[in-house]
Amino acid sequence: MFLVTSTYTATPEAIAAALPAHRDWVATLYDRGIFFLSGRLVPPTGGFMMATGVTRGELDQILTGDPFRQLDLLTHDIVEMKPTRWAAGLDDVKGIF
Repeated sequence: MFLVTSTYTATPEAIAAALPAHRDWVATLYDRGIFFLSGRLVPPTGGFMMATGVTRGELDQILTGDPFRQLDLLTHDIVEMKPTRWAAGLDDVKGIF
């Protein structure tokens, strides 16, 4: 499982202009079962995505498809994680880890 954080390197106007294409790209990765959680950072300096079911190399390749990245509007940082504990209410989602 991976945590991907992004840091914007462009103006808010440039980010806003590319946001619809970025959201469409993210949606395809939910459809493929790769992303299972994503959103904006607070304050809005970037975003995050949680990914599973792929290798680090595959994820690196997938991220090259991000329209924000293709337009050089952000950088990505990736952290691999291996959960070992979770709250009782998350028992139904253990399988994605």
